[in-house]
Amino acid sequence: MKNLLLISILFLGYAGYAQEATPKVDAREKEQRARIQKGKADGELTKKEASRLNKQQRHIHRTEGRAKADGKVTRRERKKLNREQNRASRNIRRQKHDAQTKKI
Repeated sequence: MKNLLLISILFLGYAGYAQEATPKVDAREKEQRARIQKGKADGELTKKEASRLNKQQRHIHRTEGRAKADGKVTRRERKKLNREQNRASRNIRRQKHDAQTKKI
């Protein structure tokens, strides 16, 4: 029983470490979601544009989860996440600054 408890505590500690392996990715993800919400609130993004951008953010989040699944995020996985986030950032900017606005 003690061994099972010890193993579960170690596993939870390891899982917690794996979750913190990408703080930069998490920070960018949070900022990009805030930019999308602000764009919706300001009327710079239509509902459809915001939905599409949020879908892209969910895809990045799933990619991050798959990268963390084995407990180690490799350099290749980090580069892929960075590329996806760069693309998402450009898309947010483009959509916020195009001619479409939310209908009031």
